[in-house]
Amino acid sequence: MIDFFPIEYYYAIYINLSLFIILFTVLHTLALKIDDPKNIRYLNAMGAFLLIFIVIYMGLRPISGAFTDMVTYAAHFNRYANGYPIIVDTDIGFHLFMKFSSQFMSANIFFLLCSFMYIYPMYFISKKFFDKYWFFSFIMLVVSFSFWPYGVNGIRNGIATSFFLLAFAFHEKKILMILFMVLACLSHKTLLLPTLAYIITLIHNNPKTYLKTWLITIPLSLFLGSVWISLFSSLGFADDRLGGYLTGKADAQFEDLSFRWDFLIYSGSAVFTGWFFIFKKGFKDVYYNRLLNIYLIANSFWILVIRANFSNRFAYISWFMIGIIIIYPFLKQQFYKNQNLVIGRVLMLYFSFTYFMYYIYYS
Repeated sequence: MIDFFPIEYYYAIYINLSLFIILFTVLHTLALKIDDPKNIRYLNAMGAFLLIFIVIYMGLRPISGAFTDMVTYAAHFNRYANGYPIIVDTDIGFHLFMKFSSQFMSANIFFLLCSFMYIYPMYFISKKFFDKYWFFSFIMLVVSFSFWPYGVNGIRNGIATSFFLLAFAFHEKKILMILFMVLACLSHKTLLLPTLAYIITLIHNNPKTYLKTWLITIPLSLFLGSVWISLFSSLGFADDRLGGYLTGKADAQFEDLSFRWDFLIYSGSAVFTGWFFIFKKGFKDVYYNRLLNIYLIANSFWILVIRANFSNRFAYISWFMIGIIIIYPFLKQQFYKNQNLVIGRVLMLYFSFTYFMYYIYYS
């Protein structure tokens, strides 16, 4: 267990290490071409270091109330280790995994395994989609605004979203793809929404339709926000927790229940990127269209309930995809003469939002 850092500085250490890596990577984009062998060696070495470091640093963190839900999970784990049965009937997949693990490993090793299950799929899909340039995708995912909270707090949700991403790495093996989507839904039922979105894109995969829908949800939320919150609360989404998320006590980070323009702008970064490359640059990639459309459907749902107390729970159903949606076109096709420089700027700008929110907005 890594307990030699003060718990209150745990994330600060991570985010500042990320800043150093981002700056060092930007320097490489200034000095070397993207396909330079020296650059490829750097990407592989730094990527391997970052992968191993995050898994260990996040996974072996102290079991502390500073990470909120971690204590709850540890309590469940200890109960299962002592022979207690599973009494929950939601997200049963994660609880079965927890009970199984409790029979032969400690809680600390369990959280290390959870960290691996959360982070390794990000590496795997980055490697699968982008080959030798995988590091750029991986670092975009692990410096995202929502990456850390869902690794140390919303653990089930984080693992579920990673399983969902992992499914796309097996798009040529439909059985495995379906299996990982099912595992994602069994780990956290909110993943039913992006899974349903995926099914919808199999029927209609035109980004123009979902871009228009996304834009329409903004005025619908502005003028009828409470109506949508009441509607979805009464219908229930995935399980009974929806009502609590929408109408319960406010999350400390989402105390302001006004329309969150700041988070809409953050969400819009992926929307703008998709629109720009598909319609302005003529980028054609069926898998990119599908990822973007799934994001647009899930994010549209969040916009409708953006004033809800726990709208962050719904934001993450789409936000976990932002990093890969933004970087995808840059790593698949050359659009600029000095594309490496552009990628460096994108990395810096994207990470700046995460850094700003931590040190300025939430300070």
